[in-house]
Amino acid sequence: MSFADHWLLPDGMDEVLPPQARQIESLRRRLLDQFHAWGYELVLPPKVEFLESLLTGAGHDLELQTFKVTDQLSGRMMGVSADVTPQVARMDAHSMRTEGVTRFCYSTEVLRTRPENLLGSRSPIQLGAELFGHAGTQSDLEILCLMTESLLAAGATDLCLDLGHVGIYRALLEAVDLDAETEEKLFDLLQHKRLGELDALFAGQEGQEVDWLKKLAHLNGGVEVLERAATELQAAPAGVQQALAELRELSQALQSIYPQVNLYLDLSELRGYHYHTGLVFAAYVPQLGQALAKGGRYDEIGGVFGRARPATGFSTDLKVLAGLTQEAAAPELIAAPSGCQRDAQGRELLQQLRAQGKRVILDLEGAKLPARVTQRIEYQQGQWLLVKA
Repeated sequence: MSFADHWLLPDGMDEVLPPQARQIESLRRRLLDQFHAWGYELVLPPKVEFLESLLTGAGHDLELQTFKVTDQLSGRMMGVSADVTPQVARMDAHSMRTEGVTRFCYSTEVLRTRPENLLGSRSPIQLGAELFGHAGTQSDLEILCLMTESLLAAGATDLCLDLGHVGIYRALLEAVDLDAETEEKLFDLLQHKRLGELDALFAGQEGQEVDWLKKLAHLNGGVEVLERAATELQAAPAGVQQALAELRELSQALQSIYPQVNLYLDLSELRGYHYHTGLVFAAYVPQLGQALAKGGRYDEIGGVFGRARPATGFSTDLKVLAGLTQEAAAPELIAAPSGCQRDAQGRELLQQLRAQGKRVILDLEGAKLPARVTQRIEYQQGQWLLVKA
């Protein structure tokens, strides 16, 4: 790399400059205050942990996204956090061990070896909320509502919630006898929506169970999909019926609470299949080619830390979220001579103005003032006065 290239950043590692940095910080404070008002307690996870703690139960995808380093004190491998959720699960299971329902929220920058998609960052500011200790749809609805309220507060318009349930696919898979290779191919076809290849995959195989899997691939669309699913999967296992009932309850509740939000259901959605255990969801807006926020239920991850508890949560990238709203105009500045702060009355005026939220800069000798300076502090007739610049 030449000297002229020393300023370059690695792909996907982005810096945030004024005024965007202030905008992001302002949004972070507003949303964390909102989480607090809903009863969620703020936690600050460490940037690095021992690798086995960071990745246990989190799935292969997270391992590929994790930067790995050697701890110079112990010689053990550590990982840089790429996703806060497993860390919060460890806190609930091991550090807190509180009985009953617990609610946590967080906001911290994470690092990833690769972006989640072509538009994603490798250094997102992950903000989210997690609820532990309740297994019913009431807690799923709480998390969905908190996510929706947060996105609307951040300026999201034409919001669409994409709902799915990994329990449907799991229950159907248990009902059909597939070898490991066919199961792996089926998962890949459904995950990447290559539905035209399903008939070839099941060539020579017949039966109601196979028909269910073929029909599942096409069960996506508006809330009317649930009625189609009730008919086409009416003889499917109890696990399928339970999952459909949960989706129906949540869809009806969301339509009632947020009539302005669009709902889309994809019953073959397998995002986070090896990690999630029930409801999965994502939020989208038309102007963004990636999920604005996502989450779901993950009831088993705490078991590896000694206490398996039902859990549900969501997360978003604060950098992306802050980009939904137009940047506010930078506030005007007040210029004060350096001598102002050396005088008791001058210091008091500076403190009063700054306490009121005014931005006051010192007029340093030989320095050019910014164009946004609209007022000045001047010493006139034995006192410091605020005058028009």
